[in-house]
Amino acid sequence: MIKERGRRRTVRSSRVGKQRQRQDVPAPAPRPAGDLPQRAPLYGRARYWFDNTLARGVAVLIGWLAVACLTVVVPASALLVWTDDHAPDTPWAKTAEVWRSVGQTLRLGGEVGSPLRVILSVLLALVALFYVSTVVGLMTTAITDELVALRRGHSTVLEHGHTVVLGWSAQTFTVVVELVAANANQRRAAVAMLADRDVTDMEEELRTEVGDTGRTRIVCRNGRLTDPVALARVSPATADVVLVMPRDESDEDAEIVKNLLALRATVGDGSRVRVVAAVRDARYRLAAELAAGPDAVVLEADDITARLVAQCARQPGLSLVYQELLDFTGDEFYVVDAPGQAGRAFAEVLRACPQSSVVGVVHADGALRLNPPGDLLIGPRDRLVVIAQDDDTTVPTAEPAAFDDSLIVLRPPAAAHPERVLLLGWNRRARHIVRQLAGRLPVGSALHVVAEGGECLTAELQAATTEAAPRLAVTFTPGDPTLPETVNDVDLADHDGVIVLGPDRGPGLEAPDDRTLVTLLLLRERERTSGIPVRVVTEMTDDRNRVLAPVAVGADFIVSGKLVGLLMVQISQNWHLARLFEELLAPDGHAIHLKPASDYIRTGQGASFATVVESAARRGECAIGYRSRDLAHPGLDHGVRINPAKAEVRRWNADDAVIVVADH
Repeated sequence: MIKERGRRRTVRSSRVGKQRQRQDVPAPAPRPAGDLPQRAPLYGRARYWFDNTLARGVAVLIGWLAVACLTVVVPASALLVWTDDHAPDTPWAKTAEVWRSVGQTLRLGGEVGSPLRVILSVLLALVALFYVSTVVGLMTTAITDELVALRRGHSTVLEHGHTVVLGWSAQTFTVVVELVAANANQRRAAVAMLADRDVTDMEEELRTEVGDTGRTRIVCRNGRLTDPVALARVSPATADVVLVMPRDESDEDAEIVKNLLALRATVGDGSRVRVVAAVRDARYRLAAELAAGPDAVVLEADDITARLVAQCARQPGLSLVYQELLDFTGDEFYVVDAPGQAGRAFAEVLRACPQSSVVGVVHADGALRLNPPGDLLIGPRDRLVVIAQDDDTTVPTAEPAAFDDSLIVLRPPAAAHPERVLLLGWNRRARHIVRQLAGRLPVGSALHVVAEGGECLTAELQAATTEAAPRLAVTFTPGDPTLPETVNDVDLADHDGVIVLGPDRGPGLEAPDDRTLVTLLLLRERERTSGIPVRVVTEMTDDRNRVLAPVAVGADFIVSGKLVGLLMVQISQNWHLARLFEELLAPDGHAIHLKPASDYIRTGQGASFATVVESAARRGECAIGYRSRDLAHPGLDHGVRINPAKAEVRRWNADDAVIVVADH
């Protein structure tokens, strides 16, 4: 049989060889003896066998655990018994002691005696062990499920008087930071955030970007913002204010309207909860106001950005003033009571607050008047609009601060002359900027646009030119502002200021600020080689890129998202500020201006700020601070000082500017 099998094997091998030969396939060379595959080491094979046994299920796992325990417990128990001086003498008695030790260690009863007694004791111990382990397992599972549910953010926030933030965008961190600063003097404050994101991710990003929140608790919940059931998780009906964050893209404004409708369905039409929302496109503002209700405040982000850009294009350094006024790290606007000021003229009250700057009055009927006439008498129920470090630092004095009349200058304002502005770049806010410039620049001014685009840009330029005429002449040159030849072809000496805009964010495009930084680099190089100073106003989307911008110290940056976030928080803390900022940013009416100090005070001499306040009051203006270019340094306040003490005395230079609230 063996020979026959070998013969068949030989025949089969020869057939295979013939088949390979017919197909012209070379037969594999014989493997050298040294190349034979080696078996895996013993440890590896044992580990592989052990893993396979574990994969068979829970029963095998329990068996291995039992073997592992007995391997340790039985020898250790035997060693304890055999080394005990008081141990029994007979081997059977010692074995019984070993069993008792093993049973007590493994909670198996450890009874000795007849086999039936031992079996029953083991059975009872196993039943008790199964019951206890099952209860522990159920409790562990329940606690784990509860923790998982909490991490998913599906539980309800039981707070009262808290702040609700709906949505997640680039402005979220700015809003949270300012809310934490605003609540710094509160004993208990809470911010409940709802977004369609993972709660763990939200909490991690907040810890990274915001840091320590002090006494303010941040509670994150997950859910769709258009679902009333999800909105109820943050208890908006019991909140003090609800902030509906704008989306990063303008085409998502319709989602904001749906969010506001869902919020109204959640809290009910009769709720008095205050709502502050923001949209980007003007087409959705009316719909958002109707969805939010009559008492809500809806901001238009693109319009606010355009207004600030147009204001800063004429007044270098104005963005620094707004930055100081809008955040909670320094001085900001407050509406305070005015005890003892009834019957006093407004011009006298301006110097009666040594640590605050008075800028307006809120009458008893709620009407707000910014920079009213100096002879306006304060009513018994009127309140003052002030700029102060805190709402409790405004303490009027019986006698107004003294001033030096000999240092006051009543120089008439210089006549306005036409200006030429250069606009590099184009985005969806550019048309609003052109409209705002037409309302602010003197008649006869000109705007030159350098941008790249197709038919859509041409159509928008034609519409903007028609809207700006006849006050502002708009011309256009096609070109890419990120190319050196484009910037070098522009006559900077022929323009009074430059506005740099980045493109709109879109799929497949780089971040808008990347192109903006390139344009600023080219402008700075052009300024260095030509020796022509360039007054630049830059719009950015990310405040972190501002420190990277290669521009002069104290240059103007309009970070649209951050400013809108700051405005939302300011209004949420004081409802009167909605009308105040609306007037400050309007094309006509009272606004913040930086004017030469020589128009108010004799330069080269020391004078108190109370003297400057009196000089501004005689011109029908409210002085709120100054800017000194000598104090402009990177990382500081760039020379801007808001709300200095009335008694502060300093030497005023010719290049200093006085910051005032005025109607022109």
